[in-house]
Amino acid sequence: MNARTKWNGAAWIAALLLAANPASASIEANPNCPDENVVFNPSNGEDVVLAKGYKIEVFAKGLNFPTGISFRGNKNDFKVLVVESGTGLPSRCNNNNKNFTADNPFTPDLLVFDKNGRQIGGPRGKPGVSRNAFQPDGPAIGLAFERVFGGGTLFATDSNQGVRGAPGDANDTSRVVTVDPDADGGRGAVRTFIGGLPTGDHPTEQVLVKDGFVYWSQGSATNSGVVGHDNGGTAGPNEHEIACQQITLSDNVFASGDHLTSGYSVHGRVRRGAIVPPFEDAKQAGMCTGAILRAPINVAHPETHVEPFSWGYRNPFGIRFPPRNHLLGDGLFVTENGEDERGARPTNNAPDRLQFARQNADGSPDYHGWPDRFGFLDSTQAIFDPQGGPADDLGDAARGNPLTTPVRHVLAFPPQTPKAPLAIEPTDVAVVGPDFAPDSFVHGAVQRGAALVAREGDFGFSTRNGTPIVGHDIELVNFSKKGQSLRLELSRFAFNCRAGFQDHLPDGNAACKSDLDQNTGQAFANGLRGINRPLTVMFGPDGALYLVDYGAVRDFGRSDPGQRFAVPADAPLVQIPHTGVIWKISSTERARAPDEDDD
Repeated sequence: MNARTKWNGAAWIAALLLAANPASASIEANPNCPDENVVFNPSNGEDVVLAKGYKIEVFAKGLNFPTGISFRGNKNDFKVLVVESGTGLPSRCNNNNKNFTADNPFTPDLLVFDKNGRQIGGPRGKPGVSRNAFQPDGPAIGLAFERVFGGGTLFATDSNQGVRGAPGDANDTSRVVTVDPDADGGRGAVRTFIGGLPTGDHPTEQVLVKDGFVYWSQGSATNSGVVGHDNGGTAGPNEHEIACQQITLSDNVFASGDHLTSGYSVHGRVRRGAIVPPFEDAKQAGMCTGAILRAPINVAHPETHVEPFSWGYRNPFGIRFPPRNHLLGDGLFVTENGEDERGARPTNNAPDRLQFARQNADGSPDYHGWPDRFGFLDSTQAIFDPQGGPADDLGDAARGNPLTTPVRHVLAFPPQTPKAPLAIEPTDVAVVGPDFAPDSFVHGAVQRGAALVAREGDFGFSTRNGTPIVGHDIELVNFSKKGQSLRLELSRFAFNCRAGFQDHLPDGNAACKSDLDQNTGQAFANGLRGINRPLTVMFGPDGALYLVDYGAVRDFGRSDPGQRFAVPADAPLVQIPHTGVIWKISSTERARAPDEDDD
């Protein structure tokens, strides 16, 4: 152990695990801040409880912040491609230090594995190593083949400015890129397909291809519609929100100390009641924030053909089209991260959302209510009033600043009638990448047409909202059968629960016998062999569910003290390299026949 290494309470528990499992456990630390560490011990997920009839195992481990996954081949012979994000989160610790070598964990790249989890290629597209590489500051997030398992063009997304003011030096650096995983002497060629996309609080994220169009989720530039000090420091340099349709601002302005800012405006600019055109300050018409965007893939200049498919989201991270004949039809299933307690318009208790997107009949994007509606409720509802916290521009009692309540409107009125979400999720659960279950995965608790959704978990900006902690898990979303009224059933498919306390409900859903033993956040920060920060899931050609686990991150620890960083100056979020895992979840029982239980 490094002589400077400090241990918090959870780390002492983890040390016992290290002593008990010396062959499989190791201390992993942030190289820029070695006091920040965890005990890395995924083992084979013994402290994860799953729905009955499923098992979990490690497919690959020791990765650096994996974010996206894709497959090429068939069930008998396939390759697994994984993108590692590089720097993604704000902290002095998460910096590539302009060191562009093949082993720097804070620059993005692509890894290639065989079907057994053996690395056979990469890192590819590594800045400073590969020609035509990913951008050095990251994050790289999305990854998708044009023809899914059938290959074709491989699309990815990256940026050169991490989220929430993480290291990086430029706005409008998000891109959709193409990657040739076999080019450049085996090192990979990354080329811009569409550049100049907005980059702020949330960059360009997941990507997929359907019917000749590439679709991607374009996150919001801010936490809740207003540029604040959480967007890149006290000067607030991050770019403002960009509307997809004409909007009218309210007369409300939002305080960040001695200056005020209107929504959809640069930091420090007041525009009471202004009419704001669509795509204001965007690099190209069609580019906007908090939206699902798309462009055709077979045109000479796709950047001039970008159009919004759906908008009015805070951070629409996960996107997936349902399978044929699904109850949802031909729209897009979207996961949306809710607002945090931080910045110039802090909110508390805002839920995450499950959404369904579909363009309007006239080709305009549908609208989902953000930034003035959080799920089913108006932002001015008292439940969203900020409580005051270390990341608020105002409202931190320790600084003597007053709270500003309620969460006032950014817009004078919505640009069109908002679409309601399919469902809301718990506060700060960070619902992220989804996929739909194939029939071969269906039995027990998993019904035909179900979606499995990764939930990353909170980042410690707010105090715990309920017991046990939720997130750091996989959620099961069962839909009603075709021909019935739309209904969703939400349950936890896989989550951390110490071995010996794992159980099942009568319907086969996962359960834990002890609140104490399921009341944990990340596994490695709490001495568990399990899930840390799951970013997405995808079913492979073999019918197994692959979970991309970003790895351990230390934070403010307001919801789970075991996750807190060791050094206050390392705030707010510390990435721990070499703790990323790709988990493989397989069925151990016979799949339900197509006509079973369909009456």
